[in-house]
Amino acid sequence: MMKMKITTLLALLLCSSLLAFSQPAEKRVKVIVAPDHADWTYRTGEKVKFTIQVLKDGNPVKNVNVRYEIAPEKMEPLLKASAVFENGSKTLPEKSMQQAGFLRCIATATVDGKDYRGLATAAFNPLDIQPVATVPDDFDTFWNNAKAENAKIPMDVRMTLLPERCTENVNVYQVSIQNYRYGARVYGILCVPKKEGKYPAILKVPGAGVYPFYGEVGLAAQGYITLEIGIHGIPVNMDPGVYKDLMNGALNGYWNANLDDKDNYYYKRVYLGCVRAIDYIFSLPQFDGSNLAVMGGSQGGALSIVTTALDNRVKWLVAFYPALCDVTGYLHGRAGGWPHMFAKENLNFNNKKDKINTAQYYDVVNFARRVKVPGFYSWGFNDETCPPTSMYAAYNVINAPKTLFLAQETGHWTYGEQWEQQQAWLKEKMK
Repeated sequence: MMKMKITTLLALLLCSSLLAFSQPAEKRVKVIVAPDHADWTYRTGEKVKFTIQVLKDGNPVKNVNVRYEIAPEKMEPLLKASAVFENGSKTLPEKSMQQAGFLRCIATATVDGKDYRGLATAAFNPLDIQPVATVPDDFDTFWNNAKAENAKIPMDVRMTLLPERCTENVNVYQVSIQNYRYGARVYGILCVPKKEGKYPAILKVPGAGVYPFYGEVGLAAQGYITLEIGIHGIPVNMDPGVYKDLMNGALNGYWNANLDDKDNYYYKRVYLGCVRAIDYIFSLPQFDGSNLAVMGGSQGGALSIVTTALDNRVKWLVAFYPALCDVTGYLHGRAGGWPHMFAKENLNFNNKKDKINTAQYYDVVNFARRVKVPGFYSWGFNDETCPPTSMYAAYNVINAPKTLFLAQETGHWTYGEQWEQQQAWLKEKMK
Protein backbone atom coordinates (compact mmCIF):
# COMPACT_ATOMS: atom_id res chain seq x y z
CA MET A 1 0.00 0.00 0.00
CA MET A 2 2.79 2.43 0.94
CA LYS A 3 4.67 1.57 -2.27
CA MET A 4 1.54 2.38 -4.29
CA LYS A 5 1.16 5.67 -2.46
CA ILE A 6 4.75 6.73 -3.14
CA THR A 7 4.52 5.76 -6.81
CA THR A 8 1.34 7.78 -7.28
CA LEU A 9 2.84 10.67 -5.34
CA LEU A 10 5.86 10.88 -7.55
CA ALA A 11 3.79 10.61 -10.70
CA LEU A 12 1.79 13.62 -9.54
CA LEU A 13 5.01 15.43 -8.71
CA LEU A 14 6.20 14.75 -12.24
CA CYS A 15 3.01 16.18 -13.75
CA SER A 16 2.98 19.32 -11.63
CA SER A 17 6.67 19.99 -12.28
CA LEU A 18 6.28 19.59 -16.03
CA LEU A 19 3.80 22.44 -15.99
CA ALA A 20 6.50 24.68 -14.56
CA PHE A 21 9.44 23.60 -16.73
CA SER A 22 7.96 22.37 -20.04
CA GLN A 23 9.98 22.39 -23.25
CA PRO A 24 9.53 25.07 -25.94
CA ALA A 25 6.78 24.76 -28.54
CA GLU A 26 7.62 22.98 -31.79
CA LYS A 27 7.96 24.94 -35.06
CA ARG A 28 7.71 23.93 -38.72
CA VAL A 29 11.24 25.18 -39.35
CA LYS A 30 13.98 23.68 -37.22
CA VAL A 31 17.61 24.74 -37.03
CA ILE A 32 19.44 21.69 -35.75
CA VAL A 33 23.00 22.12 -34.52
CA ALA A 34 24.98 19.11 -33.30
CA PRO A 35 28.59 18.32 -32.40
CA ASP A 36 30.15 15.15 -33.77
CA HIS A 37 30.30 13.25 -30.44
CA ALA A 38 27.06 11.58 -29.42
CA ASP A 39 27.52 12.64 -25.78
CA TRP A 40 28.61 16.18 -26.79
CA THR A 41 31.70 15.73 -24.58
CA TYR A 42 35.38 16.10 -25.52
CA ARG A 43 38.81 16.08 -23.97
CA THR A 44 40.58 19.43 -23.76
CA GLY A 45 42.59 19.96 -26.93
CA GLU A 46 40.34 17.61 -28.90
CA LYS A 47 38.62 19.00 -32.03
CA VAL A 48 34.85 19.40 -32.32
CA LYS A 49 32.99 19.68 -35.61
CA PHE A 50 29.56 21.30 -35.49
CA THR A 51 27.04 20.52 -38.21
CA ILE A 52 24.10 22.81 -38.90
CA GLN A 53 20.92 21.59 -40.60
CA VAL A 54 17.88 23.66 -41.55
CA LEU A 55 14.69 21.64 -41.96
CA LYS A 56 11.13 22.56 -42.88
CA ASP A 57 8.50 19.89 -42.35
CA GLY A 58 11.37 17.44 -41.89
CA ASN A 59 13.10 18.20 -45.20
CA PRO A 60 16.24 20.25 -45.91
CA VAL A 61 15.68 23.87 -46.90
CA LYS A 62 17.58 24.60 -50.10
CA ASN A 63 19.65 27.75 -50.58
CA VAL A 64 18.96 29.03 -47.08
CA ASN A 65 20.87 31.96 -45.62
CA VAL A 66 22.42 31.13 -42.24
CA ARG A 67 24.39 33.25 -39.78
CA TYR A 68 26.52 31.33 -37.31
CA GLU A 69 29.14 31.74 -34.63
CA ILE A 70 31.24 29.56 -32.34
CA ALA A 71 32.33 30.87 -28.95
CA PRO A 72 33.00 29.82 -25.36
CA GLU A 73 29.57 30.31 -23.80
CA LYS A 74 28.77 33.96 -23.13
CA MET A 75 32.19 35.04 -24.49
CA GLU A 76 33.41 36.65 -27.72
CA PRO A 77 33.20 34.45 -30.86
CA LEU A 78 36.15 32.47 -32.16
CA LEU A 79 34.34 32.24 -35.50
CA LYS A 80 31.52 34.41 -36.87
CA ALA A 81 30.25 34.18 -40.43
CA SER A 82 27.26 33.75 -42.72
CA ALA A 83 26.69 31.60 -45.77
CA VAL A 84 24.06 30.23 -48.12
CA PHE A 85 23.57 26.51 -47.48
CA GLU A 86 22.73 25.11 -50.90
CA ASN A 87 21.52 21.78 -49.54
CA GLY A 88 20.30 23.00 -46.17
CA SER A 89 23.30 21.85 -44.14
CA LYS A 90 26.94 22.62 -43.46
CA THR A 91 29.76 21.26 -41.29
CA LEU A 92 31.81 24.06 -39.80
CA PRO A 93 35.61 24.18 -39.37
CA GLU A 94 36.95 22.29 -36.35
CA LYS A 95 37.43 24.17 -33.09
CA SER A 96 38.79 23.24 -29.68
CA MET A 97 39.32 24.41 -26.11
CA GLN A 98 42.55 24.05 -24.17
CA GLN A 99 40.90 24.34 -20.76
CA ALA A 100 37.82 22.78 -19.21
CA GLY A 101 34.66 24.54 -20.30
CA PHE A 102 31.96 24.77 -22.95
CA LEU A 103 32.12 25.78 -26.61
CA ARG A 104 28.81 26.85 -28.16
CA CYS A 105 27.69 27.07 -31.78
CA ILE A 106 24.67 29.30 -32.45
CA ALA A 107 23.01 29.36 -35.88
CA THR A 108 20.21 31.60 -37.18
CA ALA A 109 18.48 30.77 -40.46
CA THR A 110 16.14 33.07 -42.38
CA VAL A 111 13.23 31.21 -43.94
CA ASP A 112 10.29 32.99 -45.60
CA GLY A 113 11.42 36.26 -44.06
CA LYS A 114 11.48 34.91 -40.50
CA ASP A 115 14.49 34.04 -38.34
CA TYR A 116 14.84 30.63 -36.70
CA ARG A 117 17.56 29.85 -34.19
CA GLY A 118 19.33 26.73 -32.97
CA LEU A 119 22.41 25.94 -30.93
CA ALA A 120 24.57 23.18 -29.55
CA THR A 121 27.22 23.26 -26.86
CA ALA A 122 30.23 20.97 -26.62
CA ALA A 123 31.66 20.17 -23.20
CA PHE A 124 35.41 19.92 -22.64
CA ASN A 125 36.35 17.99 -19.49
CA PRO A 126 33.34 19.44 -17.61
CA LEU A 127 34.11 17.49 -14.43
CA ASP A 128 37.42 19.34 -14.24
CA ILE A 129 35.80 22.78 -14.03
CA GLN A 130 36.68 24.43 -10.75
CA PRO A 131 35.00 27.53 -9.32
CA VAL A 132 36.54 30.96 -9.24
CA ALA A 133 34.35 31.90 -6.27
CA THR A 134 36.32 32.23 -3.06
CA VAL A 135 35.08 31.41 0.42
CA PRO A 136 35.23 34.38 2.82
CA ASP A 137 37.12 33.57 6.02
CA ASP A 138 34.05 34.33 8.10
CA PHE A 139 31.53 32.60 5.78
CA ASP A 140 30.34 30.04 8.35
CA THR A 141 30.38 32.59 11.17
CA PHE A 142 28.34 34.99 9.08
CA TRP A 143 25.61 32.46 8.33
CA ASN A 144 25.62 30.86 11.78
CA ASN A 145 25.13 34.29 13.33
CA ALA A 146 22.40 35.14 10.82
CA LYS A 147 20.52 31.92 11.63
CA ALA A 148 20.92 32.48 15.35
CA GLU A 149 19.52 36.00 15.10
CA ASN A 150 16.65 34.78 12.95
CA ALA A 151 15.83 32.03 15.45
CA LYS A 152 15.23 34.70 18.11
CA ILE A 153 12.35 36.16 16.09
CA PRO A 154 9.02 34.47 16.94
CA MET A 155 7.46 32.67 13.97
CA ASP A 156 4.08 34.30 14.69
CA VAL A 157 2.42 31.92 12.23
CA ARG A 158 -0.74 33.03 10.47
CA MET A 159 -2.80 30.43 8.60
CA THR A 160 -5.73 31.23 6.35
CA LEU A 161 -7.79 28.34 5.06
CA LEU A 162 -8.47 28.54 1.31
CA PRO A 163 -11.78 26.64 1.05
CA GLU A 164 -11.95 26.92 -2.73
CA ARG A 165 -8.69 24.95 -3.00
CA CYS A 166 -9.44 22.31 -0.36
CA THR A 167 -10.53 18.84 -1.40
CA GLU A 168 -12.17 15.92 0.32
CA ASN A 169 -8.76 14.73 1.50
CA VAL A 170 -6.60 17.86 1.75
CA ASN A 171 -6.71 21.16 3.57
CA VAL A 172 -5.04 24.06 1.78
CA TYR A 173 -3.86 27.21 3.54
CA GLN A 174 -1.99 30.36 2.80
CA VAL A 175 0.51 30.69 5.62
CA SER A 176 2.83 33.48 6.61
CA ILE A 177 5.70 33.20 9.05
CA GLN A 178 7.67 36.02 10.60
CA ASN A 179 11.20 36.07 9.22
CA TYR A 180 14.35 38.20 9.16
CA ARG A 181 12.99 41.11 11.19
CA TYR A 182 9.91 41.83 13.26
CA GLY A 183 7.01 42.43 10.91
CA ALA A 184 8.68 40.89 7.84
CA ARG A 185 7.16 37.64 6.63
CA VAL A 186 7.62 34.70 4.28
CA TYR A 187 4.43 33.49 2.59
CA GLY A 188 3.54 30.11 1.14
CA ILE A 189 0.83 27.62 0.29
CA LEU A 190 0.59 24.72 2.73
CA CYS A 191 -1.21 21.51 1.81
CA VAL A 192 -1.88 18.98 4.58
CA PRO A 193 -3.69 15.62 4.42
CA LYS A 194 -6.93 15.69 6.41
CA LYS A 195 -6.56 12.14 7.64
CA GLU A 196 -5.03 11.95 11.08
CA GLY A 197 -1.43 10.75 11.01
CA LYS A 198 2.24 11.66 10.70
CA TYR A 199 3.54 12.57 7.25
CA PRO A 200 6.85 13.35 5.49
CA ALA A 201 7.23 16.76 3.88
CA ILE A 202 8.48 18.50 0.76
CA LEU A 203 9.57 22.13 0.71
CA LYS A 204 9.29 23.62 -2.79
CA VAL A 205 11.41 26.70 -3.40
CA PRO A 206 10.66 29.03 -6.32
CA GLY A 207 12.29 29.99 -9.56
CA ALA A 208 13.07 33.63 -10.27
CA GLY A 209 10.35 36.19 -10.78
CA VAL A 210 7.24 37.38 -9.01
CA TYR A 211 4.11 35.28 -9.33
CA PRO A 212 1.36 33.50 -7.34
CA PHE A 213 1.43 29.92 -6.07
CA TYR A 214 -1.27 27.30 -6.03
CA GLY A 215 0.04 24.56 -3.77
CA GLU A 216 0.64 20.86 -4.33
CA VAL A 217 -2.77 19.43 -3.49
CA GLY A 218 -2.16 16.23 -5.42
CA LEU A 219 0.97 15.45 -3.43
CA ALA A 220 -0.80 16.05 -0.14
CA ALA A 221 -3.63 13.74 -1.21
CA GLN A 222 -1.06 10.95 -1.45
CA GLY A 223 0.28 11.45 2.05
CA TYR A 224 2.77 14.32 2.01
CA ILE A 225 2.83 17.71 3.62
CA THR A 226 3.86 20.26 0.99
CA LEU A 227 4.92 23.83 1.55
CA GLU A 228 5.50 25.97 -1.54
CA ILE A 229 7.00 29.31 -0.57
CA GLY A 230 7.55 32.67 -2.19
CA ILE A 231 10.59 34.82 -1.49
CA HIS A 232 9.35 38.40 -1.68
CA GLY A 233 7.48 38.77 1.61
CA ILE A 234 4.10 39.27 -0.10
CA PRO A 235 0.95 37.12 -0.16
CA VAL A 236 1.08 34.41 -2.81
CA ASN A 237 -2.62 34.23 -3.73
CA MET A 238 -3.31 37.70 -5.12
CA ASP A 239 -4.48 38.59 -8.62
CA PRO A 240 -1.75 37.76 -11.21
CA GLY A 241 -1.74 41.36 -12.38
CA VAL A 242 -0.37 42.48 -9.01
CA TYR A 243 2.74 40.32 -9.47
CA LYS A 244 3.24 41.58 -13.02
CA ASP A 245 3.13 45.16 -11.76
CA LEU A 246 5.60 44.37 -8.97
CA MET A 247 8.01 42.61 -11.33
CA ASN A 248 7.94 45.62 -13.64
CA GLY A 249 8.09 48.07 -10.74
CA ALA A 250 9.35 47.79 -7.18
CA LEU A 251 10.82 44.28 -7.57
CA ASN A 252 12.41 44.79 -10.96
CA GLY A 253 16.02 43.59 -10.71
CA TYR A 254 15.57 42.53 -7.09
CA TRP A 255 18.70 40.37 -7.32
CA ASN A 256 20.81 43.56 -7.38
CA ALA A 257 19.19 45.16 -4.33
CA ASN A 258 21.81 46.09 -1.71
CA LEU A 259 24.50 44.03 -3.42
CA ASP A 260 27.05 46.42 -1.91
CA ASP A 261 26.13 45.36 1.64
CA LYS A 262 26.43 41.72 2.67
CA ASP A 263 24.29 42.27 5.76
CA ASN A 264 21.39 43.72 3.81
CA TYR A 265 21.60 42.07 0.39
CA TYR A 266 18.20 40.95 -0.92
CA TYR A 267 18.99 37.25 -0.77
CA LYS A 268 19.88 37.27 2.92
CA ARG A 269 16.21 37.45 3.83
CA VAL A 270 15.46 34.88 1.11
CA TYR A 271 17.98 32.31 2.34
CA LEU A 272 16.89 32.76 5.93
CA GLY A 273 13.27 32.48 4.81
CA CYS A 274 13.95 29.00 3.49
CA VAL A 275 15.34 27.97 6.88
CA ARG A 276 12.39 29.60 8.61
CA ALA A 277 10.05 27.53 6.37
CA ILE A 278 11.77 24.40 7.71
CA ASP A 279 11.31 25.67 11.26
CA TYR A 280 7.62 25.89 10.48
CA ILE A 281 7.41 22.42 8.93
CA PHE A 282 9.02 20.96 12.04
CA SER A 283 6.42 22.71 14.18
CA LEU A 284 3.51 21.03 12.42
CA PRO A 285 1.90 18.26 14.48
CA GLN A 286 1.22 16.28 11.31
CA PHE A 287 4.92 16.16 10.29
CA ASP A 288 6.72 12.90 11.02
CA GLY A 289 9.66 14.85 12.43
CA SER A 290 12.28 13.42 10.12
CA ASN A 291 11.66 12.95 6.42
CA LEU A 292 12.10 16.23 4.56
CA ALA A 293 13.14 16.98 0.97
CA VAL A 294 13.69 20.37 -0.66
CA MET A 295 13.40 20.88 -4.40
CA GLY A 296 13.33 23.53 -7.10
CA GLY A 297 14.64 24.67 -10.46
CA SER A 298 16.75 27.66 -11.57
CA GLN A 299 16.62 30.12 -8.65
CA GLY A 300 14.81 27.26 -6.89
CA GLY A 301 17.68 24.91 -7.73
CA ALA A 302 20.03 27.40 -6.09
CA LEU A 303 17.78 27.67 -3.04
CA SER A 304 17.60 23.88 -2.76
CA ILE A 305 21.38 23.70 -2.45
CA VAL A 306 21.60 26.73 -0.15
CA THR A 307 18.85 25.49 2.16
CA THR A 308 20.38 22.04 2.41
CA ALA A 309 23.77 23.53 3.29
CA LEU A 310 22.29 25.87 5.90
CA ASP A 311 19.98 23.37 7.57
CA ASN A 312 21.00 19.81 8.47
CA ARG A 313 17.36 18.82 8.92
CA VAL A 314 17.05 18.40 5.14
CA LYS A 315 17.51 14.76 4.10
CA TRP A 316 17.37 15.01 0.30
CA LEU A 317 17.59 17.73 -2.31
CA VAL A 318 16.57 18.04 -5.95
CA ALA A 319 18.07 20.84 -8.04
CA PHE A 320 17.31 21.46 -11.70
CA TYR A 321 19.68 23.88 -13.48
CA PRO A 322 20.67 25.88 -10.38
CA ALA A 323 21.21 29.63 -10.67
CA LEU A 324 23.54 31.89 -8.65
CA CYS A 325 26.53 29.60 -9.21
CA ASP A 326 30.04 31.04 -9.59
CA VAL A 327 28.61 34.44 -10.44
CA THR A 328 32.02 36.14 -10.65
CA GLY A 329 33.07 33.88 -13.51
CA TYR A 330 32.79 36.84 -15.88
CA LEU A 331 35.58 38.60 -14.00
CA HIS A 332 37.83 35.67 -14.88
CA GLY A 333 37.05 35.42 -18.58
CA ARG A 334 34.28 32.83 -18.51
CA ALA A 335 30.53 32.56 -18.01
CA GLY A 336 29.06 33.18 -14.57
CA GLY A 337 25.68 32.10 -13.28
CA TRP A 338 22.31 33.84 -13.40
CA PRO A 339 21.57 36.68 -12.75
CA HIS A 340 24.78 37.62 -14.60
CA MET A 341 25.40 40.66 -12.41
CA PHE A 342 29.07 40.72 -13.45
CA ALA A 343 28.53 40.17 -17.19
CA LYS A 344 30.01 42.78 -19.51
CA GLU A 345 26.75 44.70 -19.87
CA ASN A 346 26.49 45.06 -16.06
CA LEU A 347 30.10 45.82 -15.18
CA ASN A 348 29.72 49.60 -14.98
CA PHE A 349 27.08 49.08 -12.31
CA ASN A 350 28.39 46.07 -10.39
CA ASN A 351 32.16 45.78 -10.87
CA LYS A 352 32.96 47.19 -7.44
CA LYS A 353 34.92 45.65 -4.60
CA ASP A 354 32.06 45.70 -2.08
CA LYS A 355 29.63 44.06 -4.52
CA ILE A 356 32.14 41.38 -5.49
CA ASN A 357 32.77 40.72 -1.81
CA THR A 358 29.04 40.43 -1.02
CA ALA A 359 28.53 38.00 -3.89
CA GLN A 360 30.92 35.49 -2.29
CA TYR A 361 28.67 35.16 0.77
CA TYR A 362 25.70 34.24 -1.45
CA ASP A 363 27.33 32.25 -4.23
CA VAL A 364 25.86 28.75 -4.47
CA VAL A 365 29.37 27.34 -4.96
CA ASN A 366 30.22 28.14 -1.35
CA PHE A 367 27.07 26.41 -0.12
CA ALA A 368 27.63 23.42 -2.42
CA ARG A 369 30.92 22.79 -0.62
CA ARG A 370 28.88 22.26 2.56
CA VAL A 371 26.17 19.90 1.27
CA LYS A 372 26.23 16.61 3.18
CA VAL A 373 23.10 14.77 1.98
CA PRO A 374 22.21 12.95 -1.26
CA GLY A 375 21.10 15.12 -4.14
CA PHE A 376 19.64 14.72 -7.61
CA TYR A 377 20.78 17.27 -10.21
CA SER A 378 19.77 17.72 -13.82
CA TRP A 379 20.46 20.19 -16.63
CA GLY A 380 21.44 20.52 -20.27
CA PHE A 381 24.45 21.92 -22.10
CA ASN A 382 22.36 24.44 -24.08
CA ASP A 383 21.19 26.42 -21.06
CA GLU A 384 21.75 30.11 -21.82
CA THR A 385 20.17 31.32 -18.57
CA CYS A 386 22.23 29.21 -16.17
CA PRO A 387 25.43 28.44 -18.10
CA PRO A 388 26.68 24.87 -17.57
CA THR A 389 30.14 26.21 -16.76
CA SER A 390 28.67 27.84 -13.66
CA MET A 391 26.57 24.81 -12.69
CA TYR A 392 29.52 22.40 -12.97
CA ALA A 393 31.61 24.80 -10.87
CA ALA A 394 29.15 24.16 -8.03
CA TYR A 395 28.47 20.49 -8.76
CA ASN A 396 32.15 19.56 -8.87
CA VAL A 397 32.79 20.74 -5.29
CA ILE A 398 29.91 18.72 -3.78
CA ASN A 399 31.37 15.85 -1.77
CA ALA A 400 28.06 14.29 -0.73
CA PRO A 401 26.40 11.49 -2.74
CA LYS A 402 25.17 13.04 -5.99
CA THR A 403 23.37 11.95 -9.13
CA LEU A 404 23.64 14.05 -12.30
CA PHE A 405 21.22 13.32 -15.13
CA LEU A 406 22.20 15.16 -18.30
CA ALA A 407 19.89 16.01 -21.18
CA GLN A 408 22.52 17.67 -23.34
CA GLU A 409 20.15 19.30 -25.83
CA THR A 410 18.00 21.07 -23.25
CA GLY A 411 18.27 24.73 -22.43
CA HIS A 412 16.50 26.31 -19.47
CA TRP A 413 13.76 23.69 -19.61
CA THR A 414 13.35 19.95 -19.16
CA TYR A 415 12.34 16.84 -21.05
CA GLY A 416 9.95 14.36 -19.49
CA GLU A 417 12.82 11.89 -19.19
CA GLN A 418 14.57 14.18 -16.72
CA TRP A 419 11.53 14.15 -14.46
CA GLU A 420 11.18 10.40 -14.83
CA GLN A 421 14.76 9.96 -13.65
CA GLN A 422 14.17 12.32 -10.76
CA GLN A 423 11.01 10.42 -9.93
CA ALA A 424 12.89 7.11 -9.81
CA TRP A 425 15.65 8.62 -7.68
CA LEU A 426 13.25 10.13 -5.16
CA LYS A 427 11.22 6.94 -5.04
CA GLU A 428 14.34 4.96 -4.19
CA LYS A 429 15.33 7.40 -1.45
CA MET A 430 11.88 7.52 0.07
CA LYS A 431 11.09 3.83 0.08
